[in-house]
Amino acid sequence: MEYEMVIGMEIHVELGTKTKIFCSCPTAFGQDENTHTCPVCLGMPGVLPVLNEKVVEYATRAGLALNCEIAHFSKMDRKNYFYPDLPKAYQTSQFDLPICTGGIVQIDIDGVKKDIGITRIHIEEDAGKLLHESADGTLVDVNRCGVPLIEIVTEPDLRSAEEARAFAEKIRNILEYTGVSDCKMEQGSMRFDVNLSIREKGSEVLGTRTEMKNLNSFRALIRAVQYESKRQIIELKKGHRIIQETRKWDDTKGISSSLRSKEEAHDYRYFPEPDLVPIVLAPEYIAKIKSELPELPEAKKQRYIDEYKLPEYDAGVLTTTGVTARFFEEAVAQYHEPKQISNWLMVEIPPLLKEKELTMENITITPLQLVELLKLVKNNEISGNTGKEVLKEMFNTGKNPGVIVKEQGLAQMSDTGELEAIIEKIVADNPKSVEDIGAGNEKAYGFLTGQVMKATKGKANAQVANEIIRAVVAKQLA
Repeated sequence: MEYEMVIGMEIHVELGTKTKIFCSCPTAFGQDENTHTCPVCLGMPGVLPVLNEKVVEYATRAGLALNCEIAHFSKMDRKNYFYPDLPKAYQTSQFDLPICTGGIVQIDIDGVKKDIGITRIHIEEDAGKLLHESADGTLVDVNRCGVPLIEIVTEPDLRSAEEARAFAEKIRNILEYTGVSDCKMEQGSMRFDVNLSIREKGSEVLGTRTEMKNLNSFRALIRAVQYESKRQIIELKKGHRIIQETRKWDDTKGISSSLRSKEEAHDYRYFPEPDLVPIVLAPEYIAKIKSELPELPEAKKQRYIDEYKLPEYDAGVLTTTGVTARFFEEAVAQYHEPKQISNWLMVEIPPLLKEKELTMENITITPLQLVELLKLVKNNEISGNTGKEVLKEMFNTGKNPGVIVKEQGLAQMSDTGELEAIIEKIVADNPKSVEDIGAGNEKAYGFLTGQVMKATKGKANAQVANEIIRAVVAKQLA
């Protein structure tokens, strides 16, 4: 019997506001525990929340970018549950009237396009964080309480770990472009919950689903989906019943384990938040936000193909993040060689970023510096290989490429008189190579070129050197 997985996702995204959703506490990441709190986000008796207007703007912007309908009337609700990192014992969220509904995002797996439906996007506040590693036992950091979130809930349209990853990456890219979130998974700004069930292939009946919560990387997402689907298939083949439950993913061990039975909506005893008025958005407000949306990844990718004549693959890589796209565009604006810039951005720069544990957000060179380096290569002032070494030095020191080339004497030797003297000696010292060339072995030219590069410590202009080598050898064979 063949099985297929059915996946729906809930993606929690922390919005990039400077202050929390209902108070003026800062949202900055990485501060000392329990220092960004106040009576409001701690849920003290008698406090009154005030909705951060920027949260509504960002949620609307995200909804429009994901092709959702924006509600002209929505409201906040109380979602009641007790957990140690939720001081007020309820979460302010949205239940039956979310701010966004009915979106669609298209993914592409090996050239096959597929629409993934978005059921809803709603606004809510984040909970705190439990710290289990302390010698004093489990502690609570409530700095994150009240940080504004949107939760993106999909239809059960995904059928594989690869589709889940493609969708999650697409969401990350779009939201990062719109500026509503930095989407830094290592800081918890973006987290995935996966609802997964197994059914017989071809069946329309959904199986019993489990939920895996708080996956915080694309790698964890893929591994968790693959593990849980295999686990459920094994259980079904044994004749066992799948239990609807919430499961915890252990990324170190690569396994999931049961956490608790899966709650239904009625378990949370939702009711309208009495301390907050409904959210009423005028058509003009929604239209204004829509008009201010930036160029999104798909449109930018197509423009790079049309305007810069880049291959589809290059355009896709360059538009993966807004930071990379901006770096590329700044470089192209100063040096209209898009393919050359693309090659260095895709091939030469990523290994250096990885080595230095950097990202394009904190890259240590500027577009102008890269352009200066590429001009040196194109004008044959340095070779391509030397350019790669100069790039490494730029990463290490921050110096401009021209300065590095001058300080280290890396400029190519293009003086024909100087090169001719070196080459004549090398040809004279290697008569066997000349004989091989005379016998029709063209590969012997490569050996002579290598000797020239060795003698000049890689500084010889390869094109000029090759021309002189052929002329000198021809003279010897005449």
